[in-house]
Amino acid sequence: MINTRIPFFTTLALLLFSCQLTTEPKPDPKEEPDPTDSTAFIRGADLSYVNEMLACGAVYFNEAGQQQNPYDIFAAAGTDLVRVRIWHNPDWTPYSDEADVVETIRQAKARGMKVLLDFHYSDDWADPGNQEIPAAWLGVADNVQALGDSVYNYTSRVLKLLDSEGLLPEYVQVGNEINREILHKPGQGGGSINWARNVALLNRGLSAVRDVAEDTGDDIGLMLHIAQPENAIWWFRDATQNGLTNYDWIGLSYYPVWSSYSLDALSGAIQSLRTTYNKRVMVVETAYPYTLANADQANNILGSDALVQGYDASESGQLAYLKALEKSIEEGGGEGLVYWEPAWISTTCGTRWGQGSHWDNATLFNQSRQVTQGMRYYSGE
Repeated sequence: MINTRIPFFTTLALLLFSCQLTTEPKPDPKEEPDPTDSTAFIRGADLSYVNEMLACGAVYFNEAGQQQNPYDIFAAAGTDLVRVRIWHNPDWTPYSDEADVVETIRQAKARGMKVLLDFHYSDDWADPGNQEIPAAWLGVADNVQALGDSVYNYTSRVLKLLDSEGLLPEYVQVGNEINREILHKPGQGGGSINWARNVALLNRGLSAVRDVAEDTGDDIGLMLHIAQPENAIWWFRDATQNGLTNYDWIGLSYYPVWSSYSLDALSGAIQSLRTTYNKRVMVVETAYPYTLANADQANNILGSDALVQGYDASESGQLAYLKALEKSIEEGGGEGLVYWEPAWISTTCGTRWGQGSHWDNATLFNQSRQVTQGMRYYSGE
């Protein structure tokens, strides 16, 4: 979740964590349901921060008040899918790199949860205001063919690494909140989209996933992700007109505070996207405050302006929002909802701007580290 209205949030300073589990045997792909055929509504959680939180000493408590591993808490709650981001070479943090992502996916799959892998194609946060090329690719930044090869080879290598560990994801995002043109030099890329270049680069990432899926015999749902439905309307129109069609899913970030679409109107946007482009639709980022109190020195991103009329900043309000959002998504023909960073609680670690978490009032754990009522969303309560 990145937004140009909160520029401080585009980079985060994190600390070291490592954890090893015995490699699980790779399941027979024939025994796994095809993610492009499944019709069940997907309820997911972005757990990209969990490994770091555990390294920072975070403890989590289930609804019964018992301390429990957060991966176990989400699995027991009924979470279908874990979303996890990957940066190319984040030398400012030991997290969200290949090793960290392998560990997250290993933990998720060991508990029976599917995975959505989110390629940022950057060394740092990629979002509507930032699509900065990895430093390692700067030498080919002006050569679309060579840059496309870098995208293809990197995407393929990561997926083959995961496959060798029995951890191939069921879904892959090629880019994160790619409202603007991807893979720009620092300080560039704020103007209009060069669609010929943009499509060429995105198609190379998409082709890499398709080729790995074909080679392994696995089914991988391919996703393109745009922040806010009003931006998806024009973005997918222009993308389609310029020949970008090799994907299965439209992924959306939906935060009412930054969207012109109300909760009730969202279904219309989703229906339009689904029927116009014949693609499946999932909201892959959302969140809602259970309180307006701040637990630490890191200021909260979601404040009173993030509240939707009829849903107060309470645990019951958080749960009611998620139920209402799912209803709106389903009414539009959408098929999934992923909560962004529900476990990014306050710890002794911090960001470049303060100790703690900028999301502590919008997690699915209260300030006592016990699950909120919002966690019940995953069970369909």
